[in-house]
Amino acid sequence: MMVMVTNNPLLSDAELPAFSAITPAHVNPAVDAVLADFRAAVEGLVADPAARDFASLMAPLERWEEKLGRTFSPVSHLHGVKDSPELREAYSAAIEKLTDHATELGQHRGLYAAVKALRESPAFETLDRPRRTLVEDSLRGFRLSGVALEEPARSRFKAIQNELSKLQTEFEEAVLDDTDAWTRPVAEHELAGLPPSARDLLQAMAKEKGVGGWLATLKGPVVQAVLTFADSRALREEIYTAYNTRASDRGPHGGKHDNGERIGRILALRHEAAQLLGFDSAAHESLEDKMAGTPARVLGFLRELASKARPVAQRELDELRVFASGTLGLADLQPWDVAYASEKLRESRFAFSEEDLKPYFPLPSVMQGLFTVAERVFGVRLVERQGVDAWHPDVHFFDVVDLDGTVRAGVYLDHYARAGKRGGAWMDVCRSRLRDGEAAHKPVAYLTCNFAPGHDGTPALLTHDDVVTLFHEFGHGIHHLLTEVDWPSVGGISGVEWDAVELPSQFMENFAWQREALDLFARHWQTGERLPDDLYAKMLQARHFHAGLFLVRQLEFALYDFRLHLEYDPARGPRTLELLDEVRQEVAVIQPPAWHRFPHAFTHIFAGGYSAGYYSYLWAEVLSADAFAAFEEAGVFDASTGARYRREILAVGGSRPALESFVAFRGREPEPEALLRSYGLAA
Repeated sequence: MMVMVTNNPLLSDAELPAFSAITPAHVNPAVDAVLADFRAAVEGLVADPAARDFASLMAPLERWEEKLGRTFSPVSHLHGVKDSPELREAYSAAIEKLTDHATELGQHRGLYAAVKALRESPAFETLDRPRRTLVEDSLRGFRLSGVALEEPARSRFKAIQNELSKLQTEFEEAVLDDTDAWTRPVAEHELAGLPPSARDLLQAMAKEKGVGGWLATLKGPVVQAVLTFADSRALREEIYTAYNTRASDRGPHGGKHDNGERIGRILALRHEAAQLLGFDSAAHESLEDKMAGTPARVLGFLRELASKARPVAQRELDELRVFASGTLGLADLQPWDVAYASEKLRESRFAFSEEDLKPYFPLPSVMQGLFTVAERVFGVRLVERQGVDAWHPDVHFFDVVDLDGTVRAGVYLDHYARAGKRGGAWMDVCRSRLRDGEAAHKPVAYLTCNFAPGHDGTPALLTHDDVVTLFHEFGHGIHHLLTEVDWPSVGGISGVEWDAVELPSQFMENFAWQREALDLFARHWQTGERLPDDLYAKMLQARHFHAGLFLVRQLEFALYDFRLHLEYDPARGPRTLELLDEVRQEVAVIQPPAWHRFPHAFTHIFAGGYSAGYYSYLWAEVLSADAFAAFEEAGVFDASTGARYRREILAVGGSRPALESFVAFRGREPEPEALLRSYGLAA
């Protein structure tokens, strides 16, 4: 075991992780070693009465937090992109230890007293803003970790955190397992309606599994392609059913990976933990570090949006039903028909299909365009570095370089869907910026997507939705990479209120719609022809197509998540499906079948960081729409506006309240009307 410590790649101080050298056997020895040293350092700080200023107390704590973060981040990342039974076992054991440590640290009264003494000392007022924020955020963290609890509540809170961590990991793994377990051979006649790119994708899925012909899976690109284009109603229904019953008691693998009991237990534990801390509910606790502040404000925000969006969505659905019945012969429009009928209506109305755009979005060109946007707006270049050790041959690494040649940061890009990789798209932290007398680490990020890969000499061709997703995740990445705050806990995305953390990501999406930006990369992969004006015009016309239906779906997710945590009553249990039905009656216009089990795969709230916070996407969209309006007013690539955005939003990270940063950039508070305008729903 000592070998695993002395020669452990996870304990290296190298700039980047040695992914090829990391094995599951390295995980827990590394975690154990760092945690033991971290605990010893904390006891030393507490025992030293001189360690009561920032340099002697907070700076060492930040260094240890950064060390722990960079030790475990490659493990967490591999768990998401290259899962295996051995890694899963090691990861789960490590997560338990890390959760234990976080709770133990958060409940350490000696450390709390030391930080509190610093906050109350005259020296506190002499600190700069990031340092003051770090101290104040730390004190709030102590309170939310139960530092004031007495036994037996103290031990019970710790046990809850451990169990929650385990359950959340199991929840995500159950979704991944059920997603990977389902496949269905597709007969040649069932390919009717599918564009060549989708057929190629199904063929690639078959090849990956070592079989001939075409294979449907529950990977995102496959599900989207089949539901949007397949003429076979039976195939659409089958894949819709399998996808929307994942990890539940229903569907093709009903009961095998069922998350039903986990949902109930997660909600019960979150509620109990919140009450131990003195909150009425997990939703109240969640709002302690969010802009919205109160449940009433969140509910008011969502319901106000619903009042504007639902009538529009209903009109859109009525129109779709008439079209589906009269033109497609679908007299009884079912949920698995909606995407298909919508695409046909869009094609009919705008003489335009998403497929028409794909030849103009080859991935290499899109990436180059994205980098050019970053250079013009933020003043940085992305330069590929060869020979970087990664977890898959398809992964690329780029240095982020200021225009004066200074290397500021680095980023890994992993674009393609594959077995053992969880679905969706995300950005995560590899290393955080840390600069003080003893250390200087550049920030490094992971940007992960699940695009359909190219094949047989054809590059990966993206849908426009894919392009938007890529720009979105890059927005998160650039927030982390361009921080100028030296302390990891309040730099980049860290410490930013959760309902504001989507501002930079959603802001970036706007560039994927701008002619000036598209001209940088929207080129036909064979001819090099720019995106034709008529096609661009159709794309813009179609932008707000079914915006009402999209928005009410987001409102359904947000309202369900928030009410689930706000209204939890131990006497009544989770009411998982009952509450979902109530929410749908209030805001939805499409009612899925009774066997639909959407919550069982809702990883955002049961395994991610969005519990009682899914509304954040819409809340932040108000901020991002209004922020981008400044560029529309000054010019999409206006350098001074870009520099101001970088300085006032990106550079400061979580070192000050998000509203203060927004006002510093925009010169005023955000205007909610901007969100409705972005959806084409403004009066």
